[in-house]
Amino acid sequence: IVQYEVEATILGEMGEPMVGERKECQKIIRLKSLNVNTDIASLAQKVVEECRLIHPSKLPEVEQLLFYLQNCRKPGNDKQEKHSSRDFISFEGMELDQEANINSIDDYVELLYEEIPEKVKGATLILHLARNSGNLKDLMQNSTNNLLRSLSFIQSITYGLFSPPITSFSQFHMLVTHYKVGALCMNIIEHELMKYDLWQDELQKKKQNQNAKKEHEKALRKYQGLLTKQEQLLQVGLYLLLNLAEDTWTELKMRNKNIVQTLVKTLERQDEELLLVVVTFLKKLSVFMENKNDMAETNAVMKLARLLSSDHKDLLNNTLRLLLNLSFDTGIRSQMVQAGLIPKLSSLLADESQRQLCMCILYHISMDDRFKSMFAYTDCIPQLMKMLFVCGESHTDKKLISFCINLAANKKNAQVICEGNGLKMLMNRGLKPKDVFFMKMIRNLSQHDGPTKSLFIDYVGDLAAQVVGEEKEDYVIECLGTLANLTIPDLDWDLVLKEYNLVPYLKDHLKPGSAEDDLILEMVILIGTVSTDDSCAVTMAKSGIIPTLIDLLNVQQQDDEFVCQIIYVFYQMVFHQATRDVIIKETDVPAYLIDLMHDQNAEIRKVCHNTLDIIAEHDAAWWGRVQSEKFRWHNSQWLEMVEGRAVADDGDPFGYGDDGDPLAYIDDGDPFTRYGNILERPDLFYSAGTIIPVNGTISPEVFTDYLNGDVGQAGGFPDR
Repeated sequence: IVQYEVEATILGEMGEPMVGERKECQKIIRLKSLNVNTDIASLAQKVVEECRLIHPSKLPEVEQLLFYLQNCRKPGNDKQEKHSSRDFISFEGMELDQEANINSIDDYVELLYEEIPEKVKGATLILHLARNSGNLKDLMQNSTNNLLRSLSFIQSITYGLFSPPITSFSQFHMLVTHYKVGALCMNIIEHELMKYDLWQDELQKKKQNQNAKKEHEKALRKYQGLLTKQEQLLQVGLYLLLNLAEDTWTELKMRNKNIVQTLVKTLERQDEELLLVVVTFLKKLSVFMENKNDMAETNAVMKLARLLSSDHKDLLNNTLRLLLNLSFDTGIRSQMVQAGLIPKLSSLLADESQRQLCMCILYHISMDDRFKSMFAYTDCIPQLMKMLFVCGESHTDKKLISFCINLAANKKNAQVICEGNGLKMLMNRGLKPKDVFFMKMIRNLSQHDGPTKSLFIDYVGDLAAQVVGEEKEDYVIECLGTLANLTIPDLDWDLVLKEYNLVPYLKDHLKPGSAEDDLILEMVILIGTVSTDDSCAVTMAKSGIIPTLIDLLNVQQQDDEFVCQIIYVFYQMVFHQATRDVIIKETDVPAYLIDLMHDQNAEIRKVCHNTLDIIAEHDAAWWGRVQSEKFRWHNSQWLEMVEGRAVADDGDPFGYGDDGDPLAYIDDGDPFTRYGNILERPDLFYSAGTIIPVNGTISPEVFTDYLNGDVGQAGGFPDR
């Protein structure tokens, strides 16, 4: 390519320049005779002589450029380019008996207008040129329109000889899209998949025909040959679409043409190179929710599961990446479990190159409580425990420990983790380097009843020492939470409280604002745990911790978790005579409990009722008040109706008057007609001379009259 400038000047009458203009130009010199055997010096001399634009002094530079062109166009140099794993090998029918030369591109394009054999040859030669990225610029500049028209035609008749390397460069995408090569490719793929189904049906029919065994074998051989060619075509076509899908709008058009369903169906094939393109395409599509939903509907996970046993590393890696993208969806995680992915992914943890991907997918599955127990029946947990202790104290893999924290929340998994020296090794990592993540895992292990919880008795002192020490707050929270989980009958909590001086620590830090809410909450839970012991409950009551809890209840009354845990402490304390007397006689706890009897939170109501029942059972004064409050709340609607009407104006004791109310007051001396058409009320009915609500509850006065034998006597009808 010769760059030069043309300068035009208009001269005046005396020869002086009047007007001048300068323009940059270039001239392309095509060296059709250049090949590996060309004499560079002679060719350079010829170029300089025939091109007047090149000064003879530029001869050495021309020789240098020709030498470069000669070497970069050598056929062997094409192999030096590094291609990705998705580059394609030569397909059947693409062999050449001559070397493709970029200088002959015009001749190759002309072949595309000849008969079928010449068309195939021309397209194959162009394809070989396109595989060398150094030729692509020349391909664009040379008869591009005709080239694309021909290639789109050739693709439909020559098993996709349109070259995917061309579409690897975005400069070609506009031209490919303009001539609707992508749409044509989609049609070809759909047609081939339909042919595949027909082949399968035909083959199945011949197999069922016992008299056509030879025909079946012959058809099977033919089928295998056709299948190989078809998979080559699908591989090229899908790779072309994958490159075009770089444009989001183009990708959307593909989705509208059901590209996801097409790809999922193609997952049934056996060719690993084809499957690699399909999985890579699905992985790209899976980042959009609509495509992810399509994959869920077509049950793509079931077809991907078999690929996890593949020896093709790139195919396995891309399959895992696709599954990772899909694993963020709860429904698809269920499909993964049904497809048996937990044991398959667990076995892949041994492969260091795939470990992180497998661990991330398994972590997502472990987030669902329904599937946690399934890990106990695989070799996943032993491998994770081994990895935990191999990484050393200085570095903790956050993904690994997070996965283990999830698994430890299940009872069966906890038993597997604690087998042998498992718990001892975890406690060493949690206590010595004071690793908060290991302590989170230990805390989850401590919540399970049974033999696992009993193993923690040996570590109660170590955990208590961490609480009173000057440790980081998030670490202390986990230690407190672990201690609070240890509801072990054989554990002497009174000794622990005294030996580690925990009572003053708890009382000081329980004051509102003295610490973070999370820390205070864990201390409240711990107090509830130790209060199951009679001596500990007395110690807590004498320390003045109950008023502190009441103050905390007032401050945190909007936090249901705080309220529920504080009430639970009172519930545990009223079981013991000494603390029960303190709560009833010296505090306002029962009054607070009555106020909370009707809280919107069901758990709070349940704990309040249970606590008040115990208080009422041991104190007659509170029994009447508790029963009255329960009655008042249970019959509140009925009482509000009656009490509201009793204060009506105009001397009408029930406020009905003569306004047409079906419950109009009628006083004819008969107590049973005093209320008019009261039977029309669906929520009230007559029974044994009294008015009883539908739910069967009665007022205390009616109950007393019944015991005295006054119900049903003349004039004995109760005022209510």
